[in-house]
Amino acid sequence: MAFYPDAVNELFLNPLNAGVVEKTTARGQAASFACGAALRLTLRVETPSYRLAEAKFQATGCGYLIAAASVLTEIVQGLKLAEAEMVAGAPDLCEAAIIKHFGGVPKDRERCIALCREALQDAIRNYRQSALIEWQGADPYICVCFSVSEKTIQQEIERGALHTVAEVTQSCNAGAGCGSCRSLIQDMLDEHQ
Repeated sequence: MAFYPDAVNELFLNPLNAGVVEKTTARGQAASFACGAALRLTLRVETPSYRLAEAKFQATGCGYLIAAASVLTEIVQGLKLAEAEMVAGAPDLCEAAIIKHFGGVPKDRERCIALCREALQDAIRNYRQSALIEWQGADPYICVCFSVSEKTIQQEIERGALHTVAEVTQSCNAGAGCGSCRSLIQDMLDEHQ
């Protein structure tokens, strides 16, 4: 007889994406002092598409944490960084999707699911900070969240005959993060018309 429900037990005994991404470009972690659980998430972000090509985890904790981390890594692999950020920033998207996968979780195990979202948020935040530190270009960034320069946005507008901020975001991720650059992107679009 299994200690966990079947859906949790399967991923506890056979976790998906356990380990460390070989060519890690982002790391995040989260921990709970209440139960001693800890989760480390590593990601490989492809550029210039900003897709999460690979996601892996290391965990110390219960079967719910390990199973939830397995589900999270499956959810985010293949997403653009902006899409993964939306998942990480919305408990109703992230945690609900994981809980739904298991058919529900006990109230005292919801914290395990939240740790997964927190580790993803931390990884995305760390990725952005490292991109800013590594930036050595002469062109100013318009989109700091995704390290997109004014020159890159101009090139994308011209190359793709883009007319809207949404098209620019789809093309190069500029404007997909905090949104503070969207008015600047719109000004660039207006000047190009």
